[in-house]
Amino acid sequence: MAARQITCITKLPNHQDRHRRIQAVAGSGWRDSEETAIANVKRDPGSYYVSEQGKSVWVKVANHDGRDYLKTQTDYFLPDNLLSLPECR
Repeated sequence: MAARQITCITKLPNHQDRHRRIQAVAGSGWRDSEETAIANVKRDPGSYYVSEQGKSVWVKVANHDGRDYLKTQTDYFLPDNLLSLPECR
């Protein structure tokens, strides 16, 4: 699978609530559930990336309280690259 750029996320019920999990990620012409994206990243760490202000960072899988979730690698630029993306329409 070629690396896909994530350009938006879906969080329910409220996009602004940082304590809610991402439901899906999407880009130009594609959309993957969080479960699918986690499986893809586990299989291929170069599956997804986020680009902000000309800087790209890889998306990785992290674990909190025994549950996997998506986040970006530390880039020392934006603290929440993935969460700062707009809501998918």
